[in-house]
Amino acid sequence: MSTAQSVPLPRSTPSAQAVSASGIAAFTEAASRRSGVELHSLMVVKSGQVVAEGWSAPYAPERPHLVYSVSKSFTATALGLAVGEGLVDLDAPVLSYFPELDADVTDPRSRAMKVRHVAAMASGHQEETYGAAELDETGNIMRGFLRLPPDAEPGSIFAYNQPCTIALAQIVQRTSGTGLLEYLRPRLFEPLGVDVEGMGWIRDGQGRELGFSGLHVTTEVLAKLGLLYHQDGVWEGRRVLPEGWVELATRVHVSNDDPDQDKPDWRLGYGFQFWRSTHGYRADGAFGQLVMVLPEQDAVVAITSQSPDQQALVDLVWEHLLPALTGGAEGEAADRALAAQLAALTLPVVTGRGEASFTAAAFEPADVAEVSSVYAVAGASEARAVTEVEIREGGPTGWEIVIGDGGKDVVASLAPSGWVTTDVVATQTTPALGRAGLRVDVVFLETPHGLVLELDPEGGRFGAVWETEPLHMLPLAEQRRPW
Repeated sequence: MSTAQSVPLPRSTPSAQAVSASGIAAFTEAASRRSGVELHSLMVVKSGQVVAEGWSAPYAPERPHLVYSVSKSFTATALGLAVGEGLVDLDAPVLSYFPELDADVTDPRSRAMKVRHVAAMASGHQEETYGAAELDETGNIMRGFLRLPPDAEPGSIFAYNQPCTIALAQIVQRTSGTGLLEYLRPRLFEPLGVDVEGMGWIRDGQGRELGFSGLHVTTEVLAKLGLLYHQDGVWEGRRVLPEGWVELATRVHVSNDDPDQDKPDWRLGYGFQFWRSTHGYRADGAFGQLVMVLPEQDAVVAITSQSPDQQALVDLVWEHLLPALTGGAEGEAADRALAAQLAALTLPVVTGRGEASFTAAAFEPADVAEVSSVYAVAGASEARAVTEVEIREGGPTGWEIVIGDGGKDVVASLAPSGWVTTDVVATQTTPALGRAGLRVDVVFLETPHGLVLELDPEGGRFGAVWETEPLHMLPLAEQRRPW
């Protein structure tokens, strides 16, 4: 079976596809300056060909990236395939796929909830039910969900609600008799030239892929999913998705025009696990994981990032990338300049503080306010799970850091300056601002997330914050693609 890299999408240049190279360059430059936006990767596809791609070092093209709720769109794709095979009926009650719960679910609205309702986040509940559903006395989240009486008739109101997607995932798993990745392997991934061995999906306590989140894939896999949808489910002349599925999954099923929602692109309608956008539609995950399908521009844009200001990221796409897609050829010199700029993308490298020097030492946690200024990191939250830090001699660079949380330690190399990568962790070490000690930036390269440590060698104390706190609070050593 071919891998994602052995069957890549065809490559072209911006000029060959009448795309403005300077417009794409303006997007990445603007993203680097925008607070709340941190670009990890970008792939731009025009007329079926990749015209621009780049990864911010130490991120790299072969690494899978946690895409959070983009997982929902893959789950919806599995649903579409199951519908096409006659395994699932969109008009069947959700409860009919969980017959063992029939006697426990008595509310008429819960019993009337159809598969198409949960696919559209229209279960009838007015708000997220995940927290309440997982408190079910049996530990069965589907029982907990179906026993929560909807506030309105199913299909009548929108509420972004994780158990809706969990229901879809479990229905596909039950009717197919296999997991989501195994179900999708011959039906979706093999036709697209993707090897699931390079992926991972976080599983629940029963060993099932979560469905609503937890998928780890490369940027190219995201681009391929977007292109498949853009091509109405057809890939290289072969129909992969059932005829009519793309239109059904990407049109508005229920309004989500909430006046309290301050992000315009989150109130334009919702399909089957896809969002409608100012332009086209998208799969969307927390912290700026995006697959943007732009039919009018004959284009797909795939992005991974650490962007707590998700609307700002989308706005930059509309401001710079959208006009670039029809901006016209600018010639080989502009293409080369863009390629060079994209090849040089990097997460911010701290300079001007001198090189770090290391001394073997062990550190204990302290209130971050006592030892550091790491809360200056925008949106940071204290990483209380980190219980111990040690700097010791060893590793390929001569020095390494050990970060403990009570489980398996994370061990990463240290270098006097710049980024250094160890397995799926990258570090950058600099002298701390305004005091003796070190600041260590730790990036978990198969996730969007960064951890900032500030070490006080005199007091033997450290402070730790997440730049953005992981939504799956797994042990530190498991902040990576699950095996």
